[in-house]
Amino acid sequence: MGASLAAAPGRDTAWLTPWLAQLPPPAGDLATVQQRGRRALAEQPLPSARQEDWRFTDLSLLAQLPLAPASAAAPQLLPPLPTAEPDVLRLHLDGCQDPLEGHTLPAGLEPLSAADIAQGLGHTLAATGCEHHWPVDLNHATAGRVLALRVASRARVRLELVSAQPEALLPLRVLLVLEEKAQLELSQQLLAEQAGLTSLVLEAHLARSARLDYGLVALGSPQAALLGHLALEQEPESAVALTTVTAGWGLARLEPRLLQVDGQAESTLRGLQLVEGRQIADTHSHVQFGGPEGQLDQLHKAVAAGQGRSVFNGAVRVPRAAQRTNAAQLSRNLLLSDRARIDTKPELEIVADDVKCAHGATVSSLQTEELFYLQSRGIDADQAAGLLKRAFCEEVLRQLPPPARACCPQERLQLESR
Repeated sequence: MGASLAAAPGRDTAWLTPWLAQLPPPAGDLATVQQRGRRALAEQPLPSARQEDWRFTDLSLLAQLPLAPASAAAPQLLPPLPTAEPDVLRLHLDGCQDPLEGHTLPAGLEPLSAADIAQGLGHTLAATGCEHHWPVDLNHATAGRVLALRVASRARVRLELVSAQPEALLPLRVLLVLEEKAQLELSQQLLAEQAGLTSLVLEAHLARSARLDYGLVALGSPQAALLGHLALEQEPESAVALTTVTAGWGLARLEPRLLQVDGQAESTLRGLQLVEGRQIADTHSHVQFGGPEGQLDQLHKAVAAGQGRSVFNGAVRVPRAAQRTNAAQLSRNLLLSDRARIDTKPELEIVADDVKCAHGATVSSLQTEELFYLQSRGIDADQAAGLLKRAFCEEVLRQLPPPARACCPQERLQLESR
């Protein structure tokens, strides 16, 4: 084991230097950000198994993928999608074109000014401690466009973002500002049917009493990879409901990062990842309470079949200033094969002494008694297994905003039970 780990970094990083050299010159509104990202990538090594946060995440797939940035000359064709609901604005993010072109924004939604973008871009990444993470620098080095929007005070907006990965690198950057008492329902779909890498960095700042309901559905293929950072910053009395679903990717790594700036906010996290074959799905979440009376309800679920590998690390930080925090974190996992693997590590770091905090983790297989019960009522074995797996997933799926759930077809969630 030691010899293989020592050899891995050399094989993994061999592609990085020539890839950086082949990137087109920095250009556009994010040229300065691109320069900083490329310098950072050149100066730091690729994450390796020697690092605790990456020891279960094999990045060797990246060396095999076409990683030329997506080009406007090769437009992406979206697969058929359900008709958008009448009050939902659907935008296509391709990393190249202006997603707002040709659209009339609903009342209460407006683009951020150049000055606001310069001030806000990267702020929440820094506040949540991930501005120097390797996947973030990768996004910085290549993203040429940012979707930057403001939701006005007391406005209610429903938004849907859709992206289809070409046979290339698709860097997506989103910046959201929710003013006081603003409400945003955001559904985002990332789709990949061919080889390539989707890189997503989303930042959102919620002012006092604002609310964000965010559902991310990412459906990939075994020859595609996803690297995503979701950084959210909450002022007092704000509320976030964040639900993520990933399935099908050869490699998928999501890092939700939440900061309750002065506490007194509410955060609800729901996650579901499905792996089979030799797929890897890795979620590293981080929640930081910056003040008292914060609320956290986190549930992460995984289904692993074949030789798939699921990884979950959930860190919750409760410093002395965060008295009367109420935080609950649970990892529940379904193991469908003796060759699949689940690594789960919920963790609490508590310094405050007046808190209610709990965490736990379970790993189980389909229950023989439940399968027998369904089969005894005329349901065949495969259908019974599918029903039980669907029921296991439903606790997370039902939390998705309706547009995101509509694009989460049942057949994509049916893993082989043997």
